[in-house]
Amino acid sequence: MAPRIITDNRALFEAYDELKTGDIVLGRIRLSGMQEHLLLDLVSRGVHLFPSASAQLCSRSKVYQAALLDGFMIDGTFPVYSMQDMLGVVTEYGRIRVGEVVCKLDRANGGLGILRFSSIEDVFSQAALGSLAFPFVVQPFVAGCRDVRVVILGETVEAYRRHNPDNFRHNLHCGGASLPWDLSDEQLDFCHQVMARAGFPYAHVDLLIFPEGTYRLSEINLRGGLHGAQMSQNDYLQKVAEIQARALVSLKKEAGQ
Repeated sequence: MAPRIITDNRALFEAYDELKTGDIVLGRIRLSGMQEHLLLDLVSRGVHLFPSASAQLCSRSKVYQAALLDGFMIDGTFPVYSMQDMLGVVTEYGRIRVGEVVCKLDRANGGLGILRFSSIEDVFSQAALGSLAFPFVVQPFVAGCRDVRVVILGETVEAYRRHNPDNFRHNLHCGGASLPWDLSDEQLDFCHQVMARAGFPYAHVDLLIFPEGTYRLSEINLRGGLHGAQMSQNDYLQKVAEIQARALVSLKKEAGQ
């Protein structure tokens, strides 16, 4: 029997209980924060998700990104789920002499959930007083970094720097400007390594370029703003559709169709 192919949310939830091993859900699933366990259910039932469940959850949760991709991020990046975790981070930061820190709220985008604190003790105090809701991500603040967005859609790659001289948040949403960026082969390979680890078939990868030229992962998403990019929204959507079409052919072959 041919696999069922689901391409939109309405069809997914209408057929949800009937989906079985080998069926295919193509495209990002729109879920509320309380529905993400459905990704696990679909995978456990053998339903193919494209993009992968890991990529879809990574796109939604900065905490999951930090847990999964910490090896690509700034040293000292931690997902924090509880006050017990906070105690551990305070001890670790004291050991390696971290000064200012950045806190990333789990599901805030566009730079709106990026908070800067003078010390990890300030973060601890806010969390203990209930002013900072768990979970969140903490990492050392590094001054002078350049923020580079890399859009990768198969063979199509576009990179540009986001810069705001008046705000450490360089997001264009926060007033930053777009500048051309000549992406090196090594930086592109790094992006592909990140994508492979988290199961991303295409991505918006944000890099932090340190003053000395080294770089680490800031964030990754399946989709982000294109303000500042050369490609249009229509071009972007067409490229994604092409990637999905190729994936569908491969998934059908796996199913013997």
